[in-house]
Order: sequence, then C-alpha cells, then structure tokens
Amino acid sequence: MARLVAVAAGGPAGLAAYGVIVTEPRYLRSLVSTVVLAAVVTALTLVIATIAGVFLQRNRFPGRSVLVAMLTFPLAFPGVGRQGLIGDLTRLVTGERLVFAYSMAGLLTGYLYFSIPRVILTVMAAAEKLDPRLEEAARSLGASSWQVVRDVIVPGLRPAFLSAGAICFATAMGAFGTAFTLATEIEVLPMTIYTEFTLRANIVVAAALSIILGGITWLALALARTAAGSSVAASA
Repeated sequence: MARLVAVAAGGPAGLAAYGVIVTEPRYLRSLVSTVVLAAVVTALTLVIATIAGVFLQRNRFPGRSVLVAMLTFPLAFPGVGRQGLIGDLTRLVTGERLVFAYSMAGLLTGYLYFSIPRVILTVMAAAEKLDPRLEEAARSLGASSWQVVRDVIVPGLRPAFLSAGAICFATAMGAFGTAFTLATEIEVLPMTIYTEFTLRANIVVAAALSIILGGITWLALALARTAAGSSVAASA
C-alpha cells in the first residue's frame, strides 16, 4: 500500500493524480458504476440470504442438510458464462440463445452467485442465537408476523447484517476475477485499473485508482465494524 501511494504521488501531477477520479468522466463513471453495483448486490444478497437463512435455521425437513450443502457449492464452482441451461432453453423456444452474462445484469448475477452462500451461513449462525421467547412475547402482545420480523428478528440480526453486508460490499467493489470474465461491455473500477496498468501503461493513474478503491472498501468495513460493535453493546 505504501508503494502504491508513492507511485501515485510520484507522477508528473503529484498528489493531484488522486483527483483524476472526479476530473476524468470515464474514471468517475467507472467509480459510480462500481459503487452502485456493489450496493445493489449487497442489498439483494441480504434480503435473499436472510429469508433463506432464517427459514433453514428454523425448519427441519428431509433433505435439509443436502440443501444447505448445495447452497455452498458456488464457493467452489465457477460462475456463469455463455453455456448453461438458460441459453439452451431460450434457444429451443426462440431459436436464439439468450446471453446476458456480459452485461451489468450478468455481472450482478455473478456477484450474487458468490455472495449469497457466504451471507446465508452468517445469517444461519446469527439466527440460531435469537431468543424465541422475545418473538412469543411480541405475538402475545398482539404483534403481527410482519411486526415480529421488523421489531424483533431484524434488530436481533443487525450485527450479522452489518458485518456480512460490509464484507459483501467490499468483495463486490474489488472483485477482479468475476469482472475480468464478465465485464466485457461495461467498466467497473477493477477492470479500469487493469486496463490502465496493462494496456495503457498508465501506472500512476492505476496506482491512484487502486488506493481510492482500497480506501472506499476500508471505510465501508470500518464503519460496519463500528456500527456492529455499537449495536452489540446496545443489545447487551
């Protein structure tokens, strides 16, 4: 990190190299696209993983262990590409293969593919520690199912949301492998850095953008760590 800081500041523009992210429209678009994509991935992941995680933690049924194991498969297997069930089905129905992997929708799907399993496991671990007596007390006082979720379950899972959400956001911000595979029609910051470094030999800008990317992800993790600590202290 110190070396990157020195490289970025050692160019002709000096410390002004860090301002290129807002003065150059292409870099700014890349940053905005990356932040928006990471935020959407985080929000969708938390919603899907919370519903699935709480359900799996509180219900026992035949095949549950197999289902939980299958949900972790994306952590070890490749993601999406041109070959797959959706492409085959659309080709059979319409005569043309639907390929959306190499677009923002495809990149979003790829990030969700890897993010949801991690967050589901975190939510399941947190849901196991929830006190069911609090939910029973809320229902006995006339709370509806939605009110129980809003006022009891969600606050109880808040530390898990913050920690898992921050890691999900940081991972989506800096994920290079998935972006390198899928981001052929869009620009996100990891790919912009790669392009500046390898194709344009613009090492100063690549270093500056790397520091900015790292700073944003570090800030997200630091804020989540502080908020999660505060929420744990408040609940105690």
